[in-house]
Amino acid sequence: MMRGLCVAIGLALLAMTDAAAPAGMAPQYISYSDLNGWGADHQRAALAAFRLSCAAMTGPEWQAPCAAASDATDARAFFEQYFRPALVGGTSKPTLFTGYYEPELNASLTAGHGFAYPIYRKPPELRPGEVWYDRTEIETRGLLHGRGLELAWLNDPVDVFFLQIQGSGRLKLPDGRVMRVGFAAKNGQPYRSIGAELVHRGLFTRGQMSAQTIRHWVRANPEGGRELFRHNPSFVFFRELALGADTGPLGAMQVPVTAGRTLAVDPDYIPLGAPVWVETEGAHPLQRLMVAQDIGSAIKSPWRADIFVGTGHRAGEIAGEMKDPGRMVVLLPRPPFTEIAGRPR
Repeated sequence: MMRGLCVAIGLALLAMTDAAAPAGMAPQYISYSDLNGWGADHQRAALAAFRLSCAAMTGPEWQAPCAAASDATDARAFFEQYFRPALVGGTSKPTLFTGYYEPELNASLTAGHGFAYPIYRKPPELRPGEVWYDRTEIETRGLLHGRGLELAWLNDPVDVFFLQIQGSGRLKLPDGRVMRVGFAAKNGQPYRSIGAELVHRGLFTRGQMSAQTIRHWVRANPEGGRELFRHNPSFVFFRELALGADTGPLGAMQVPVTAGRTLAVDPDYIPLGAPVWVETEGAHPLQRLMVAQDIGSAIKSPWRADIFVGTGHRAGEIAGEMKDPGRMVVLLPRPPFTEIAGRPR
Protein backbone atom coordinates (compact mmCIF):
# COMPACT_ATOMS: atom_id res chain seq x y z
CA MET A 1 0.00 0.00 0.00
CA MET A 2 1.34 3.41 0.85
CA ARG A 3 0.05 6.22 2.83
CA GLY A 4 -0.82 8.79 0.26
CA LEU A 5 1.58 7.20 -2.21
CA CYS A 6 3.35 4.03 -1.16
CA VAL A 7 6.59 3.41 -2.97
CA ALA A 8 8.85 0.41 -2.52
CA ILE A 9 12.08 1.91 -1.24
CA GLY A 10 15.24 0.69 0.38
CA LEU A 11 15.14 0.59 4.14
CA ALA A 12 16.42 3.87 5.59
CA LEU A 13 17.61 2.37 8.84
CA LEU A 14 18.69 4.52 11.75
CA ALA A 15 22.09 3.60 13.05
CA MET A 16 21.89 2.40 16.62
CA THR A 17 24.62 4.70 17.93
CA ASP A 18 24.30 8.27 19.05
CA ALA A 19 27.00 9.40 16.62
CA ALA A 20 25.07 8.16 13.58
CA ALA A 21 21.61 9.51 14.44
CA PRO A 22 19.92 11.31 11.51
CA ALA A 23 20.10 15.07 11.06
CA GLY A 24 22.59 15.34 13.90
CA MET A 25 20.03 14.31 16.51
CA ALA A 26 21.18 11.71 19.04
CA PRO A 27 18.54 9.29 20.33
CA GLN A 28 17.12 10.38 23.67
CA TYR A 29 16.45 7.12 25.45
CA ILE A 30 13.71 6.89 28.05
CA SER A 31 12.35 4.15 30.29
CA TYR A 32 9.45 1.80 29.57
CA SER A 33 7.88 3.25 32.71
CA ASP A 34 7.67 6.55 30.80
CA LEU A 35 5.31 5.02 28.21
CA ASN A 36 1.74 5.81 29.23
CA GLY A 37 -0.34 2.63 29.06
CA TRP A 38 2.54 0.30 28.16
CA GLY A 39 1.50 -2.28 30.76
CA ALA A 40 -2.12 -2.34 29.53
CA ASP A 41 -1.47 -2.81 25.81
CA HIS A 42 -1.77 -6.22 24.13
CA GLN A 43 1.55 -6.25 22.31
CA ARG A 44 0.93 -9.70 20.77
CA ALA A 45 -0.68 -8.05 17.71
CA ALA A 46 2.37 -5.80 17.29
CA LEU A 47 4.66 -8.83 17.60
CA ALA A 48 2.75 -10.54 14.77
CA ALA A 49 3.18 -7.43 12.59
CA PHE A 50 6.87 -7.21 13.49
CA ARG A 51 7.39 -10.84 12.44
CA LEU A 52 5.99 -10.01 9.01
CA SER A 53 8.39 -7.08 8.69
CA CYS A 54 11.42 -9.22 9.53
CA ALA A 55 11.26 -10.82 6.07
CA ALA A 56 12.32 -7.45 4.60
CA MET A 57 14.84 -6.37 7.26
CA THR A 58 18.45 -7.27 6.48
CA GLY A 59 20.50 -4.90 8.67
CA PRO A 60 22.72 -6.52 11.30
CA GLU A 61 20.93 -4.69 14.12
CA TRP A 62 17.73 -6.62 13.30
CA GLN A 63 19.21 -10.11 13.25
CA ALA A 64 18.92 -10.84 16.97
CA PRO A 65 15.40 -9.44 17.52
CA CYS A 66 14.05 -11.01 14.34
CA ALA A 67 15.50 -14.40 15.24
CA ALA A 68 14.01 -14.19 18.72
CA ALA A 69 10.63 -12.93 17.47
CA SER A 70 9.84 -16.20 15.69
CA ASP A 71 9.72 -18.12 18.97
CA ALA A 72 8.65 -15.39 21.41
CA THR A 73 5.56 -16.22 23.47
CA ASP A 74 5.52 -13.23 25.86
CA ALA A 75 5.26 -10.23 23.52
CA ARG A 76 5.83 -7.53 26.13
CA ALA A 77 8.88 -9.27 27.56
CA PHE A 78 10.27 -9.74 24.05
CA PHE A 79 10.11 -6.04 23.19
CA GLU A 80 11.50 -5.00 26.57
CA GLN A 81 14.44 -7.39 26.24
CA TYR A 82 15.46 -6.56 22.67
CA PHE A 83 14.60 -2.84 22.33
CA ARG A 84 15.19 0.51 24.02
CA PRO A 85 12.55 3.28 23.77
CA ALA A 86 13.81 6.57 22.31
CA LEU A 87 12.01 9.83 21.63
CA VAL A 88 11.52 10.39 17.90
CA GLY A 89 13.72 13.24 16.72
CA GLY A 90 15.37 13.32 20.14
CA THR A 91 12.62 15.53 21.61
CA SER A 92 9.10 15.29 22.99
CA LYS A 93 7.70 17.60 20.30
CA PRO A 94 4.05 16.70 19.57
CA THR A 95 3.30 14.45 16.60
CA LEU A 96 0.31 14.91 14.30
CA PHE A 97 -1.42 11.59 13.60
CA THR A 98 -3.77 11.09 10.67
CA GLY A 99 -5.39 7.90 9.41
CA TYR A 100 -5.58 5.89 6.22
CA TYR A 101 -7.54 2.85 5.13
CA GLU A 102 -8.21 0.35 2.37
CA PRO A 103 -11.33 1.34 0.38
CA GLU A 104 -13.90 -1.26 -0.60
CA LEU A 105 -15.49 -0.13 -3.87
CA ASN A 106 -17.90 -1.37 -6.53
CA ALA A 107 -16.11 -2.02 -9.82
CA SER A 108 -16.25 -3.89 -13.10
CA LEU A 109 -13.64 -5.37 -15.41
CA THR A 110 -15.46 -3.83 -18.37
CA ALA A 111 -16.96 -0.41 -19.02
CA GLY A 112 -20.72 0.12 -19.08
CA HIS A 113 -23.75 -0.05 -16.80
CA GLY A 114 -22.54 2.99 -14.89
CA PHE A 115 -18.91 1.90 -14.64
CA ALA A 116 -17.28 4.69 -16.61
CA TYR A 117 -14.19 5.72 -14.63
CA PRO A 118 -11.07 3.58 -15.10
CA ILE A 119 -8.04 2.89 -12.98
CA TYR A 120 -4.94 2.15 -15.04
CA ARG A 121 -1.99 -0.19 -15.19
CA LYS A 122 1.48 1.35 -15.50
CA PRO A 123 2.29 2.47 -19.05
CA PRO A 124 5.22 0.41 -20.38
CA GLU A 125 7.21 3.53 -21.27
CA LEU A 126 7.12 4.88 -17.69
CA ARG A 127 10.45 4.03 -16.06
CA PRO A 128 11.07 3.92 -12.29
CA GLY A 129 11.81 7.34 -10.87
CA GLU A 130 10.92 9.14 -14.09
CA VAL A 131 8.97 12.41 -14.01
CA TRP A 132 6.12 11.80 -16.44
CA TYR A 133 3.13 13.88 -17.55
CA ASP A 134 1.04 15.48 -14.81
CA ARG A 135 -2.61 14.68 -14.07
CA THR A 136 -3.98 17.49 -16.24
CA GLU A 137 -1.91 16.41 -19.26
CA ILE A 138 -2.82 12.75 -18.77
CA GLU A 139 -6.52 13.53 -18.68
CA THR A 140 -6.89 16.35 -21.21
CA ARG A 141 -4.57 14.78 -23.81
CA GLY A 142 -6.01 11.29 -23.41
CA LEU A 143 -2.54 9.81 -22.91
CA LEU A 144 -3.93 6.54 -21.52
CA HIS A 145 -7.11 6.25 -23.55
CA GLY A 146 -7.53 3.32 -25.93
CA ARG A 147 -4.30 1.58 -25.00
CA GLY A 148 -5.76 -1.37 -23.11
CA LEU A 149 -4.27 -0.18 -19.83
CA GLU A 150 -7.58 -0.14 -17.96
CA LEU A 151 -7.32 -2.49 -14.98
CA ALA A 152 -10.91 -1.96 -13.80
CA TRP A 153 -13.76 0.53 -14.02
CA LEU A 154 -15.42 2.31 -11.09
CA ASN A 155 -18.78 4.05 -10.96
CA ASP A 156 -17.63 7.21 -9.17
CA PRO A 157 -14.78 9.56 -10.15
CA VAL A 158 -14.39 10.58 -6.49
CA ASP A 159 -13.67 6.95 -5.62
CA VAL A 160 -11.03 6.81 -8.35
CA PHE A 161 -9.25 9.86 -6.94
CA PHE A 162 -9.34 8.65 -3.35
CA LEU A 163 -8.22 5.17 -4.38
CA GLN A 164 -5.14 6.85 -5.85
CA ILE A 165 -4.58 8.67 -2.57
CA GLN A 166 -4.95 5.52 -0.46
CA GLY A 167 -2.89 3.46 -2.90
CA SER A 168 -4.77 0.16 -2.61
CA GLY A 169 -8.30 -1.18 -2.36
CA ARG A 170 -10.74 -4.06 -2.62
CA LEU A 171 -12.91 -3.97 -5.71
CA LYS A 172 -16.28 -5.77 -5.49
CA LEU A 173 -17.07 -7.12 -8.94
CA PRO A 174 -20.61 -7.76 -10.29
CA ASP A 175 -20.17 -11.55 -10.09
CA GLY A 176 -19.39 -11.39 -6.37
CA ARG A 177 -15.62 -11.76 -6.63
CA VAL A 178 -13.26 -9.37 -4.86
CA MET A 179 -10.22 -8.03 -6.70
CA ARG A 180 -7.35 -6.63 -4.62
CA VAL A 181 -5.42 -3.79 -6.29
CA GLY A 182 -2.33 -1.97 -5.11
CA PHE A 183 0.23 0.61 -6.06
CA ALA A 184 2.26 -0.15 -9.21
CA ALA A 185 3.86 3.20 -10.07
CA LYS A 186 3.33 6.95 -10.09
CA ASN A 187 4.05 9.67 -12.59
CA GLY A 188 6.81 11.25 -10.52
CA GLN A 189 4.91 14.49 -9.98
CA PRO A 190 4.61 16.01 -6.48
CA TYR A 191 1.58 15.32 -4.33
CA ARG A 192 -0.53 18.36 -3.48
CA SER A 193 -3.37 18.25 -0.98
CA ILE A 194 -6.76 19.19 -2.41
CA GLY A 195 -8.04 19.64 1.14
CA ALA A 196 -5.42 22.29 1.77
CA GLU A 197 -6.43 23.91 -1.53
CA LEU A 198 -10.08 24.17 -0.44
CA VAL A 199 -8.94 25.81 2.79
CA HIS A 200 -6.69 28.16 0.80
CA ARG A 201 -9.70 29.19 -1.31
CA GLY A 202 -11.59 30.09 1.84
CA LEU A 203 -14.30 27.48 1.31
CA PHE A 204 -13.58 25.68 4.60
CA THR A 205 -11.51 26.11 7.72
CA ARG A 206 -8.78 23.68 8.69
CA GLY A 207 -11.01 22.38 11.46
CA GLN A 208 -13.80 21.59 9.00
CA MET A 209 -11.56 19.73 6.57
CA SER A 210 -11.84 15.95 6.27
CA ALA A 211 -12.09 13.33 3.54
CA GLN A 212 -15.87 13.38 3.95
CA THR A 213 -15.94 17.17 3.48
CA ILE A 214 -14.00 16.81 0.23
CA ARG A 215 -16.29 14.04 -1.03
CA HIS A 216 -19.45 16.03 -0.32
CA TRP A 217 -18.10 19.20 -1.94
CA VAL A 218 -16.89 17.43 -5.09
CA ARG A 219 -20.16 15.55 -5.54
CA ALA A 220 -22.08 18.80 -5.14
CA ASN A 221 -19.73 20.58 -7.59
CA PRO A 222 -18.76 18.02 -10.29
CA GLU A 223 -17.13 20.51 -12.66
CA GLY A 224 -15.31 22.26 -9.86
CA GLY A 225 -14.36 18.86 -8.49
CA ARG A 226 -12.69 17.84 -11.74
CA GLU A 227 -10.68 21.07 -11.70
CA LEU A 228 -9.86 20.56 -8.01
CA PHE A 229 -8.50 17.07 -8.64
CA ARG A 230 -6.11 18.53 -11.21
CA HIS A 231 -4.63 20.73 -8.50
CA ASN A 232 -2.84 17.52 -7.51
CA PRO A 233 -0.48 16.67 -10.41
CA SER A 234 0.39 13.25 -8.97
CA PHE A 235 -1.18 10.23 -10.71
CA VAL A 236 -1.04 6.63 -9.50
CA PHE A 237 -1.10 3.39 -11.50
CA PHE A 238 -2.26 0.06 -10.09
CA ARG A 239 -1.67 -3.67 -10.31
CA GLU A 240 -3.69 -6.66 -9.22
CA LEU A 241 -2.51 -8.20 -5.96
CA ALA A 242 -2.62 -11.89 -5.18
CA LEU A 243 -3.62 -11.50 -1.52
CA GLY A 244 -6.00 -13.49 0.61
CA ALA A 245 -9.28 -11.94 1.66
CA ASP A 246 -8.24 -11.87 5.32
CA THR A 247 -4.90 -10.09 4.87
CA GLY A 248 -4.27 -6.38 4.81
CA PRO A 249 -2.93 -4.55 1.74
CA LEU A 250 0.78 -4.37 1.03
CA GLY A 251 2.76 -1.58 2.63
CA ALA A 252 6.05 -0.05 1.61
CA MET A 253 7.93 -3.08 2.89
CA GLN A 254 5.87 -5.29 0.55
CA VAL A 255 4.32 -7.16 3.48
CA PRO A 256 0.63 -7.00 4.50
CA VAL A 257 -0.21 -4.18 6.90
CA THR A 258 -2.27 -4.70 10.05
CA ALA A 259 -5.30 -2.64 11.07
CA GLY A 260 -4.57 -0.61 14.19
CA ARG A 261 -0.95 -1.80 14.35
CA THR A 262 0.67 -0.44 11.18
CA LEU A 263 2.12 3.06 11.08
CA ALA A 264 3.22 5.09 8.04
CA VAL A 265 6.30 7.17 8.87
CA ASP A 266 9.11 9.19 7.33
CA PRO A 267 11.88 6.59 6.91
CA ASP A 268 14.51 9.33 7.09
CA TYR A 269 13.80 9.42 10.83
CA ILE A 270 12.21 6.09 11.73
CA PRO A 271 13.49 2.80 10.30
CA LEU A 272 10.90 0.81 8.41
CA GLY A 273 10.05 -2.29 10.41
CA ALA A 274 10.78 -0.69 13.78
CA PRO A 275 8.26 -0.96 16.62
CA VAL A 276 6.85 2.45 17.55
CA TRP A 277 4.94 3.29 20.71
CA VAL A 278 2.03 5.63 19.91
CA GLU A 279 0.07 7.85 22.30
CA THR A 280 -2.69 9.99 20.79
CA GLU A 281 -5.41 12.31 22.04
CA GLY A 282 -8.57 13.35 20.22
CA ALA A 283 -11.77 11.50 19.29
CA HIS A 284 -10.07 8.10 19.10
CA PRO A 285 -7.28 8.16 21.72
CA LEU A 286 -4.71 5.40 21.55
CA GLN A 287 -1.90 4.03 23.71
CA ARG A 288 -0.58 1.22 21.56
CA LEU A 289 2.52 -0.41 20.13
CA MET A 290 2.60 -0.27 16.33
CA VAL A 291 5.12 -1.15 13.62
CA ALA A 292 6.49 1.31 11.05
CA GLN A 293 5.62 -0.66 7.89
CA ASP A 294 4.54 2.07 5.49
CA ILE A 295 5.35 5.51 4.13
CA GLY A 296 3.29 8.40 2.77
CA SER A 297 3.69 11.34 0.47
CA ALA A 298 2.51 13.74 3.19
CA ILE A 299 4.60 12.14 5.95
CA LYS A 300 7.77 14.19 5.71
CA SER A 301 9.06 14.86 9.21
CA PRO A 302 9.77 13.00 12.44
CA TRP A 303 6.56 14.47 13.87
CA ARG A 304 4.02 13.17 11.33
CA ALA A 305 2.54 9.69 11.11
CA ASP A 306 -0.41 7.85 9.57
CA ILE A 307 -2.27 5.02 11.30
CA PHE A 308 -3.71 2.23 9.15
CA VAL A 309 -7.30 1.99 10.41
CA GLY A 310 -8.58 -0.98 8.37
CA THR A 311 -10.81 -1.81 5.41
CA GLY A 312 -14.18 -0.55 4.28
CA HIS A 313 -16.58 2.34 4.79
CA ARG A 314 -16.42 2.63 8.58
CA ALA A 315 -12.61 2.53 8.55
CA GLY A 316 -12.71 5.29 5.94
CA GLU A 317 -14.92 7.46 8.14
CA ILE A 318 -12.58 7.08 11.12
CA ALA A 319 -9.47 7.66 9.01
CA GLY A 320 -10.97 10.73 7.36
CA GLU A 321 -11.65 12.36 10.71
CA MET A 322 -8.34 11.52 12.38
CA LYS A 323 -6.17 14.57 13.02
CA ASP A 324 -4.95 13.83 16.52
CA PRO A 325 -1.98 15.19 18.47
CA GLY A 326 0.24 12.84 20.43
CA ARG A 327 3.74 11.44 20.56
CA MET A 328 5.80 8.63 19.06
CA VAL A 329 8.53 6.70 20.80
CA VAL A 330 10.59 4.44 18.54
CA LEU A 331 11.93 1.19 19.96
CA LEU A 332 15.53 0.78 18.79
CA PRO A 333 17.35 -2.56 18.94
CA ARG A 334 19.65 -2.93 21.88
CA PRO A 335 23.30 -3.36 20.85
CA PRO A 336 24.29 -7.06 20.88
CA PHE A 337 26.84 -6.43 23.60
CA THR A 338 24.26 -4.96 26.00
CA GLU A 339 23.77 -7.27 28.95
CA ILE A 340 20.11 -7.53 29.92
CA ALA A 341 19.61 -7.90 33.64
CA GLY A 342 16.72 -7.12 35.92
CA ARG A 343 13.85 -4.88 34.89
CA PRO A 344 14.41 -3.35 31.44
CA ARG A 345 14.84 0.40 31.19
